[in-house]
Formats: sequence, structure tokens, C-alpha cells
Amino acid sequence: MGIFTVTKLWEGPVRPSAATPSETLPMAWVDRYPTHRGLVESTHIYRRVAHAPAPGTATEGDDAAADALVPMAPETKAVEVTTKTRSPAAVVRDALADALVHYYPFAGRIVEDVPGRPAVLCSAEGVYFVEAAANCTLADVNFLERPLLLAKEQIVPYPTPDQWPVEPHNCLAMIQVTTFTCGGFVVGLRTNHAVADGTGAAQFLNAVGDLARGLPEPRVKPVWGRDRFPDPDIKPGPLPELPVLALEYIAFDFPAAYLDKVKSQYASHAGGKICSGFDIVIAKLWQCRTRAIEATAAAGADDVRLCFFASVRHVLKLEPGYYGNAIFPVKVSAPAEKVAASSVVELVGVVREAKRRMAEECLSWAEGRTGGRDPFQMSFDYESVYVSDWSKLGFNDVDYGYGTPMSAGPLVNCDLIASVIVMRAPAPLAGTRLLASCVTKEHADDFARRMREDVA
Repeated sequence: MGIFTVTKLWEGPVRPSAATPSETLPMAWVDRYPTHRGLVESTHIYRRVAHAPAPGTATEGDDAAADALVPMAPETKAVEVTTKTRSPAAVVRDALADALVHYYPFAGRIVEDVPGRPAVLCSAEGVYFVEAAANCTLADVNFLERPLLLAKEQIVPYPTPDQWPVEPHNCLAMIQVTTFTCGGFVVGLRTNHAVADGTGAAQFLNAVGDLARGLPEPRVKPVWGRDRFPDPDIKPGPLPELPVLALEYIAFDFPAAYLDKVKSQYASHAGGKICSGFDIVIAKLWQCRTRAIEATAAAGADDVRLCFFASVRHVLKLEPGYYGNAIFPVKVSAPAEKVAASSVVELVGVVREAKRRMAEECLSWAEGRTGGRDPFQMSFDYESVYVSDWSKLGFNDVDYGYGTPMSAGPLVNCDLIASVIVMRAPAPLAGTRLLASCVTKEHADDFARRMREDVA
């Protein structure tokens, strides 16, 4: 194996390409939640641009990537010429500057003139941007599958205080575009959860893609609108204590055929009702994890818990284009013995029922009808597993003029919290990928065996 390195060719702030408002914008209750004040890191992998590399330069490992490439379909001839003659980093950088005219808060900073009431200062200071080049192909580094063969600091921006004198928790976004010798590239993204949830961050990145492809303006008009978001008189709970858990990392792929089979089984079981692939994979996760833990328990555990966040844009009737945090926790709890004894189809029903209740629970919170209870307060013990769904956020649709990414998802899982990421399986696979960091070494083998049962 060779030594794989990434060289930074240019870095610095990208500012809006035109004048933008200078103002301080309020943040919503959920935006201000203490656990959201930080940068979420993700990678967006584009196997090979449509016009590169030159014939004869692809490696054996890149042939399949070329076959799976989504052909570029630029809206204008000018975009086709641009993508042929300019690097992806240059295309993204210019489009980013244009997108910041529309999404100008991203070029600002978080300030906290009033303790506990952070806001966004729209200063037009810009988004930190890095153009970089790797000395290898994407195949050489296994398309950034885990374990990573490139350090994460090589593929997402980590400016020093001298380069970018803004504390990371006050910065709203950073972007790096790294090209590989095969012609593919990776967008490394860091966005502050306090200004956008996953759907909102994907909306922003899609706007960059729209402008990169030559559209005159983003297809989705951004809406700040935080002053119209519910602001219940509920004090957020204290920051949770994190357990010391040594968790194993395991990845699972669920083919579309398996998901379709279980959807059919659920429809028969539930009188024709439908479920999603997400419902299925987290039901199976909850079942198999509970069985693996119960198998080594000296006595039956008490309740086991499953938690994930759902978008409530429809519940709160937010305007299209709202890109702030519009999420609410869906919590499921049941006796471990019951979960272990249930089938996947039965647990899908439990998940679906929790999702159905969420709308009323969200409205109770929004209207201050929880008696001061904070529904976002969490406990991070080993009996609880947290799920983040990246499969439908919109990152997989981002096209800078080179086609959509083969995969898009978080860079790493949290090592301390029993957590799981659900995302689309990388192209050309069809189905769902689950990235699990939720069991200790003692339970890992049994958990993995159970997860793979009946999944063809």
C-alpha cells in the first residue's frame, strides 16, 4: 500500500458574490438547544466527473465506477464547457459565492450578546473553503469506506486560528473539495447544527449545485422565519452526561429486495398499511441489538429505548424553504423481553405508532402544554440507541454539473453514544445502508450475525 496524501492548493473565505443584508437574525428554540451548537461533518463522494480522467488513466478499480456514473446533463451549453475546462473545486467555489447571496446567514457568525439567546450576525465574512488534491484514486482509498485510509482532517476543513479566527461552534459552514487522480472528487462539509438541520443543510448544498449547473437562482427559495417558529416557555434540560462506552463499528447493507419483502409482510399484517425502509431497518436493529444484549445478561434488562428525530415542517406548517432546525424526537420504549420476543414486522408496527403520536406530542410542546417538561432531554445509557436518518435529506440529489454522488453521509459516528446512521446504500447498490456504533465488543459478533440473518 502506498502513502496516500492530500495537498491543500488553496484555502480561505468565500464571500457572497454580491451585497447582502447586514443584520442580526434570531434563532429558534430548537436552534438554541445546547446540543445543537457544533459542526456536523459529512462527506459527499462523486466517483468520476463526466469528462475526466483522460482515456487510459483509469485504474482497474475505477471501471465499475465509470459504469455506474450518472451522465452529466447540464442545463446550458455554458455549464458543459465550464465542467470540461474547470476543476470541480473552482466550479463549487464560484457557485458557493453566488449561493451565499441567497443564503447569506451562512456567511455570518453566531453571537451571544444575551446569555442563552444566540443569534446569527450576518457579516458577509464568508464560508471557509479549501481546494485540495489527493495523490491517489478513490478506489485506492476504498471510496472512503471505514476504516478510513485518509485521516478525516485531510478531507474536511480544519483551519488553524491564524487562518480562520472564528471558534468552530460559532462558525456556520466550512467546505473542502478534494480531487482524486481518477477524476472523482469528494466534498467535505462541516455545517453548524444550530443554523440548519439535515434537511436545511442539504437544501443549502442543493442551492450551490443549482447555481453550479447554471440555473439563474436556487430552485428552493430560502426562508429564515425563526421569529414565526414556536418559542415555548420551556427551559432546555442540562447537557446530558455521556457514558464511557467502547463501541464497535459495523456496517450493514439492506438490499431493496429484502426491504420490499418486509414491506409486503407488514402490509399483510397491518391490513394494507404501508411502512418505509427506514422503519424496517431500525426495527430489525432494535430487535437484534436487544437479543444480543439479552443473551449475555445475568437477568433480564428493564426497558430498552429507541430514539430518532423526525421533521415537523408539515406539523408546524412552516413555509417551504425553511432551513432551520424543524425536528422533534420520536421516542420508543418497551421491556427488553418484549422487544427480543417480537418479530421485525411487529416492531415496525411499534415504530409506526410512535411516529403517529409524534405530531400531537410536537404540538403539545409548541403550545407549552408539557408542564415545563423538555421533550428533547435525553439519557445516553447502554439501554438506549439513537438513530439518525440521512437517507432522504436531499444530499444524494446534489449535482454540481457532474451527476449526483455515489454516497453522502456523516464522516464518523459518535464513539460515546450508542448510535446508528441510516443512509442510502452507495451506488450502484440499491437499498439502505446502516452504519452502527451501538454495541460493545462483547455483543458485536452476536449482533452482527443476527442483523445479517434473512437479509439476502
